[in-house]
Amino acid sequence: MPKGYIIGHITVTDPEAYPEYVQRDTPILDNLGGRFIIRGGQSEVVEGETHERHVVIEFPSYQEALAAYNDPDYQEVANIRRNAADSIIIVVEGV
Repeated sequence: MPKGYIIGHITVTDPEAYPEYVQRDTPILDNLGGRFIIRGGQSEVVEGETHERHVVIEFPSYQEALAAYNDPDYQEVANIRRNAADSIIIVVEGV
């Protein structure tokens, strides 16, 4: 079964509020089977335009990734991100 991924492209607009999101989303997504593969770190846009920060979270399946994104506890914490950053979040099936 292909793995599933939550991919986020994020530009933080409120650096004082954003760390609370990172602190609170990690245990929720870990408990839902997620494994952070990329979380920030150095990057360089070599074509096109994107946000400043990139995150990839791996799950055992696409269905589990989608369920984690839609989890009520995660959605409550996601409101912090929505208020502290501009972001694009994608759920995708791996190969």
